[in-house]
Order: sequence, then C-alpha cells, then structure tokens
Amino acid sequence: MNEQSFINTFPGDRQFIVAAGDILAAPVDAIVNPANSGLSHGGGLAAIIAREAGTTLEDECDSIIERQGQVPVGQAVVTGAGRLPFKGIIHAVGPRMNSGNEMKMIARTVIYSLKLADQKRWSAIAFPAISTGIFNVPVETCAKAFKKAVPLYWEKYQDSSVKTVWLCLMPDDFPGFEKILKD
Repeated sequence: MNEQSFINTFPGDRQFIVAAGDILAAPVDAIVNPANSGLSHGGGLAAIIAREAGTTLEDECDSIIERQGQVPVGQAVVTGAGRLPFKGIIHAVGPRMNSGNEMKMIARTVIYSLKLADQKRWSAIAFPAISTGIFNVPVETCAKAFKKAVPLYWEKYQDSSVKTVWLCLMPDDFPGFEKILKD
C-alpha cells in the first residue's frame, strides 16, 4: 500500500482496497482487463495486459469470439493469464460514454466479473477503473458504480469466495475515487 490508498472493510472479513498503482503488481488471484466486445486489445490498459500476457492470451480471446461471438456490454469472460502471475484474467466489457446508463452498466460489469471470480473460487481480484480510459466515462461515474456494486455483491452473495477486491487506479484518478469511495 502507498500514500494513495485506503481500505473499506465489510462484514465477513472482506476488504475493498482502493489504491493508485499498477494492476499488474496487485497481490491477487485474477485481474480484470477492461475489454471491448470483440476482445481485441488495441489500446490502453488492455493492450498492456495483452502484451505482458503474451500470444496465448490473444489466441484464447480469438477462440472465445469464434465460439460465442462478441461479449455484450455488462458481461465478461475468463481466460488464462498467459505469462502473467495470475490464475486468470477476467475480460470485462464496460460501456462507452454516451451509450446510456453508464453507471448502471459499469456496476453490472463489476458484479458479473465478481460472479465469475467466485465461480473460479478466487479470493482476491483487482479491477481497473472500468470504462474511464479510452471509453471516456468520467471518473465520478465509475466511482459511484463501484460504490454501489461491491457492497451490493457481498450483501447478495454472502458465501462468495471473493474476500478482497482491489481497485487499481492511475495516480491522477485517485482523488476523484477517494472523494466518493472513502468511508
């Protein structure tokens, strides 16, 4: 943890950790890749994750698209982590700005991703600020979605294996998230 971090605690020894830092260095079982519906990792954090994970990640994503078609906004799929030191990667498709109901759709994407992590019995997962990069959703909208989604998920799924949720942010985005998320 660094000076740009804080922890919100929840019943059942659950923690929601918000920190400015590199998602690829998070001490978790899985990371969330902010993906597009076609799982093509052409820019932003998705491109960095794909480059670090290696070609097996791209091959897995291509295979998923061949099998099932595009991933709808608000949903996610799981792949292996390639060369990255995680058990898997959850590719979550958040909304683009001006697509409508951005906060609701980000919250849906977060909950869907948490359900996938629970299905894999992972206990710790790290998210980026979904849709705030090249999809242009404001930091405040994303922060409000996380503020709603994480507690709602743990309230609804009290037996979930997911005990720790990290939100890994760019340093410039941290103050906006802190203002909304810090208890």
